[in-house]
Amino acid sequence: MWHIETTTQWERDSKHYQKKHSAELAAVLRNLDRYLSLLNTAKNPKAVQAGFLHHEPAGVVAVDQKGGGGNLQETRLYTYADAAGKLLYIITIGNKNEQPADIEFAKDFVHTYFPPPASTPQS
Repeated sequence: MWHIETTTQWERDSKHYQKKHSAELAAVLRNLDRYLSLLNTAKNPKAVQAGFLHHEPAGVVAVDQKGGGGNLQETRLYTYADAAGKLLYIITIGNKNEQPADIEFAKDFVHTYFPPPASTPQS
């Protein structure tokens, strides 16, 4: 069973979204629940695919607002699935204009807490 872990950045951003973009927040949270259900049934978290999921660099997966109704601002909720610990990290949320900075922030989070294994020298 997968569990959710949140970052302080997500906690700050979600408060802003609750006040200013509550419909978008509700839509991405519904899709987050769907993503969590897919993770619970999948053998490999990297194999999970859906129309509302976007695979970003460093294993980051963005959950969008699709299916939440019309006239919603494009919104992405950035996550990282740690298969070893069965933890889904909720990193940050943002709109289309913030996307490049949000992706960089999410990549930095992954590289900080899940550094790639050091390459072994060849003899």
